[in-house]
Amino acid sequence: MPVVDYVDLDRFMGDWYVIATIPTFLEKDAYNPVETYKRDNDGTIATTFTFNKGSLDGPSKVFRPRGFVMDETTNAIWGMQFVWPIKADYRIVYLDDNYQQTIIGRNSRDYVWIMARTPSISEQDYTKLVDVVESLGYELDALQKAIHAK
Repeated sequence: MPVVDYVDLDRFMGDWYVIATIPTFLEKDAYNPVETYKRDNDGTIATTFTFNKGSLDGPSKVFRPRGFVMDETTNAIWGMQFVWPIKADYRIVYLDDNYQQTIIGRNSRDYVWIMARTPSISEQDYTKLVDVVESLGYELDALQKAIHAK
């Protein structure tokens, strides 16, 4: 799975709204999904994934995995640890020049996340990002658009 040439980690930090995903079991029936990254002093990435379960006003769920940069040449390959000692494959496979839209993929092509700094993007941008997902070998039948409160 190819990754971007380089990620400026400081620019990548902050909130990313999930626009579409092939969801993990944790994300099924997630509304308002947002992933937030913050660099810690030890070089790891404190991650907070929040969403409402079942509906826009459903109960709030929060997960706090930790990201580990696995390739310091590109900063684009991470291990995402939900449970010690397992670090799940997490690859930044697309990132626009302005750090406003990204795609996170996995070598196994089982999950993917299209994310943006805003809760919605233009249909033109969405189509372009879906085309990238397809070009990476993903089955688009499983891709689901996320729903955010307006």
